[in-house]
Amino acid sequence: MTSRYVRKLFESEDTSFSDFVREQRLSRAYRILIDRHHLVRTISSIAFDCGFGDLSYFNRSFRQRYGLTPSGVRELAQRGE
Repeated sequence: MTSRYVRKLFESEDTSFSDFVREQRLSRAYRILIDRHHLVRTISSIAFDCGFGDLSYFNRSFRQRYGLTPSGVRELAQRGE
């Protein structure tokens, strides 16, 4: 499988490999943030463990994707909403 073929596959889905990877990382971070077993973890450690090397970029991407900050999602999960 060539890189050109893979790129074409993503283009056919109106996305890119980078967008796909970012979405997977954000989804993983979201699942961790709402999991009560991970309440003691800092948001920065979750971001870094999910592959984000820049906390500001993580926060900005997360807010764009979910409409809430990571801490806002965690708060809602703690309240059971």
